[in-house]
Amino acid sequence: MNDQQTYNYTVVRQFAIMTIVWGIVGMSVGVLIAAQLAWPVLNFDIPWLSFGRLRPLHTNAVIFAFGGSALFATSYYVVQRTCHVRLISDKLAAFTFWGWQLIILSAAITLPLGITSSKEYAELEWPIDILIAVVWVSYAIVFFGTIVKRRVPHIYVANWFYGAFIITIAILHIINSAAVPVTLFKSYSAYAGVQDAMVQWWYGHNAVGFFLTAGFLGMMYYFVPKQAGRPVYSYRLSVVHFWALIFTYIWAGPHHLHYTALPDWTQSLGMVMSLILLAPSWGGMINGIMTLSGAWEKLRTDPVLRLLIVSISFYGMSTFEGPMMSIKTVNALSHYTDWTIGHVHSGALGWVALVSMGSLYYLIPRLFNRELYSLKLVEVHFWTATIGIVLYIASMWVAGIMQGLMWRASNPDGTLTYSFVESVQAMHPYYIVRFLGGAIFLFGALVMAWNIWKTIAGAKPAVGTIPAPAAAH
Repeated sequence: MNDQQTYNYTVVRQFAIMTIVWGIVGMSVGVLIAAQLAWPVLNFDIPWLSFGRLRPLHTNAVIFAFGGSALFATSYYVVQRTCHVRLISDKLAAFTFWGWQLIILSAAITLPLGITSSKEYAELEWPIDILIAVVWVSYAIVFFGTIVKRRVPHIYVANWFYGAFIITIAILHIINSAAVPVTLFKSYSAYAGVQDAMVQWWYGHNAVGFFLTAGFLGMMYYFVPKQAGRPVYSYRLSVVHFWALIFTYIWAGPHHLHYTALPDWTQSLGMVMSLILLAPSWGGMINGIMTLSGAWEKLRTDPVLRLLIVSISFYGMSTFEGPMMSIKTVNALSHYTDWTIGHVHSGALGWVALVSMGSLYYLIPRLFNRELYSLKLVEVHFWTATIGIVLYIASMWVAGIMQGLMWRASNPDGTLTYSFVESVQAMHPYYIVRFLGGAIFLFGALVMAWNIWKTIAGAKPAVGTIPAPAAAH
């Protein structure tokens, strides 16, 4: 079977390149707003550069532009390779690429202008929401259509994770974005009060659970065995991991609403489901890391494999921390503090970004039929990324716990020991460390971009093993 005739690599190449571009854009905005928290003068008194407008731009850019492009690129590659068939429709695949880029540009224009539905991770207004739904349904048709016409009876486990992520995100997005339009740029949620909050966090937490977890587990189950040159440690465990994760994750959303107007039983259900979630999450982590059985020595010499394995370690860490933070007594301390920000970024930087970058280091030389320009630069990227993440999350853990303790400290007469302003003042050194961690991580991403640029532009074709990629027709 000749790759040249068989596979559509054009759309995979486009999404792979845009993953790196949007990653740098999104992370740069993140570093800017981290700097604004330490030095507020960096708002420059310009409304569209204020923290409140750039923060949703940052989250949308890193989750949907960077993470989304990585998921499109890898899922299109993996589904073709494991099903031994070309994508079902080159035109529809091209539409998903250009449609997704249009959505990202729309977000980059509307969010700094303050055009927002104000729902976290779902800030975009109704016309853009409709375009997202259209592109996403097209993505589902391409992905599942390709699986239907597969040439092998078996559906590899990575495709189960990608498939679950595609279906669930469609349902979450369409239900949570239900709104009553008032003008072209303004709408009101179809839900009211605590129901709106409940639907929003059912969406919000499952955007984490399916967009940022299930999809990237699909990546793990394909690229870790490939890079390690070993089979998945336990295929049976991967199937148990899939069904247990898919069933449990969908119930965990209410843990974002502890100590709110949400009924107590709903909060407790969210907490219990979050704690149960620890088991499938760690089952998946163990399966990923144990895939290296018999090949541990490769970690010494292969920085790409190291990126992938460290990402799985961060996955394990953040999926331990999440259930712990969902326990009501822990949440009483952590709620609304920067501990939550540390937790989110141990998953976002440590898991999502590193597994994406490791997968791209595997993917891009094969897509462009080139040898990777420099393994030394991958080594530099690995260490700058790791140091950046540790500085970021450690500063936010310490700062968040300090915040929680300062807010609840009281004098013998029942008055608060600290004013809110004093807690903000105490955060300053931690915000500086967080900014430095983010800047170091961004530097690593720039090193990667340079390495990939030199790889693609390089004159060194890969030695005979990788057939030239197919052009879409």
